Amino acid sequence: MRARIYQPARTAMSSGQAKTKGWVLEFAPNSAREVDPLMGWTSSGDMQSQVTLRFDSKEAAVEYAEDNNIDAIVQEPKKRKANIRPGGYGDNFATNRRGVWTH
Repeated sequence: MRARIYQPARTAMSSGQAKTKGWVLEFAPNSAREVDPLMGWTSSGDMQSQVTLRFDSKEAAVEYAEDNNIDAIVQEPKKRKANIRPGGYGDNFATNRRGVWTH
């Protein structure tokens, strides 16, 4: 069985960091999905592709994979640099602005 261990990114619809601290072990699909000729839905007989395991740390996920003979690949997260402006949000409304504030 192949799997990957990764730290999930935040959703595009949220600026919060919820559910991004833990690690996820997700199995790779063993077979391709097929299209149902009648309804047009995609389906697969592979049950492992539906399994997602969550762990508190990367070490716990790697240890679980080793204990259960799972060939897992660890993907390290790409951290973003913080976007901190010198004046911050209050600088938008400062009285000593040099130019006109527009969008």
